[in-house]
Amino acid sequence: MNENSSEVKITVSIVSHAHGQTVANLVQQLLDCAEVEQLLLTCNVPEALTLPDDPRVQIIHNARPRGFGANHNAAFALCMSPWFVVLNPDVVLMGNPFPALLLAAKGNNVALVSPRAVDTRGSPEDCWRRFPTPIGLIYKFFGLEDGRYEHAAEEFPAFDVDWVSGLCMLFRYEAYTALGGFDERYFLYYEDVDICTRSWSAGLRVLACPAACLTHDAQRASRRSFRHMRWHIKSMLRYFGKHWGRLPSGAVV
Repeated sequence: MNENSSEVKITVSIVSHAHGQTVANLVQQLLDCAEVEQLLLTCNVPEALTLPDDPRVQIIHNARPRGFGANHNAAFALCMSPWFVVLNPDVVLMGNPFPALLLAAKGNNVALVSPRAVDTRGSPEDCWRRFPTPIGLIYKFFGLEDGRYEHAAEEFPAFDVDWVSGLCMLFRYEAYTALGGFDERYFLYYEDVDICTRSWSAGLRVLACPAACLTHDAQRASRRSFRHMRWHIKSMLRYFGKHWGRLPSGAVV
C-alpha cells in the first residue's frame, strides 16, 4: 500500500467541551480530507451541534464528563483504521496535514507523529518538548530555557523529539494498542508527556513533522483557573512519581 496516498485511511477522535461551531467547522475540514474514513466526536458535556450529514461521523454522548485519556481510549475502541488521530477541537487545518504526517510515520519503529502548530498571528506554539525535569520546570518558571525544540521550517524533514503536545497526534494502530493507550489516571494534562515517555521506553519513536501545520491558540487554562491548576499539579506529580529516575534516553539531540 502507498502510505502517501488517499488509499491510506485514518480515524480521527475529537472531544468537544461545548465547542459548538468551532468543532463543527473542524469536522467539515476533516471530511474534505480523503484519508479520513471515520470521525469520532465525543461530546463531553451536553451540547447541540449542527454537523454535516456524513456516514463517517459518529457522535458519542457522555453521561458525565470524562478525562482526556479516557475519552480518546473509548474512541479508539471503535477505531476501524490502521491510523488513529487524536485532535483538539479548537484547531484549524492549514490544508490537509495527513499526507505529510503519514509519510513521516513510514520510518522505522515510529509510534506517533505530530505536526507543528502556530497561533492565529502565525507565531509558533511550543508543541514539541524535551522530557520535563524538576530543574527544567524551575527554569521555565523564571522564563529561562523551557525545553522546547526549535520550530523547524516547513521544508525541514521530520525528526525525533522527546514528546509532543496532545493537540494533534497520529498513532499507528498497533503502537497505540501496544502502549495500552493513554493512562486514564491523568484526568487532564501530562497524558501526552506520559504516552510519549512510554513510547520511547518501548523502543518506539516520536516524531515532529514540520511539513504539516495547524493553527491553534493555546488557552493556558491552568494559569487562570484554580481547578485546572489543581489538575495540572496533580498530573505533574503523578508523572514524576511514575517516571522520575526511569526516563528513557528519548530523542538524540
